[in-house]
Amino acid sequence: MDQTMNPLELTVNQLKRAAAIKEQIEGLNKELRSLLGASAKSGTVPKTKRTMSAATKRKIAAAQKARWANLHRANPATRSVKPAAKAKKKTVSRATKAKLSAKLKAYWAAKKAGKK
Repeated sequence: MDQTMNPLELTVNQLKRAAAIKEQIEGLNKELRSLLGASAKSGTVPKTKRTMSAATKRKIAAAQKARWANLHRANPATRSVKPAAKAKKKTVSRATKAKLSAKLKAYWAAKKAGKK
């Protein structure tokens, strides 16, 4: 059975002993790394920043420009985007308006008469 102790239940002497043991372990790890030739800072490998050379950036930019040129050469319609023509506004003649008005008046008159 795994028995883990709650750090809040430790006595002052136990905490001091634990700190001393931890320092000993760190010292031994440092000594071991120095023997093996690794950095004495930590056991992890330091991350190096990956940089890109100027020549590589130019190659990438030239390739992207070539892709765009091929795309625009293939579809000349996509190069110049024209705004869509506005639909002509439909107008209703006076006679049609009068007919609609008469029909709606008759509809609502019949609706009101049905309620009474």
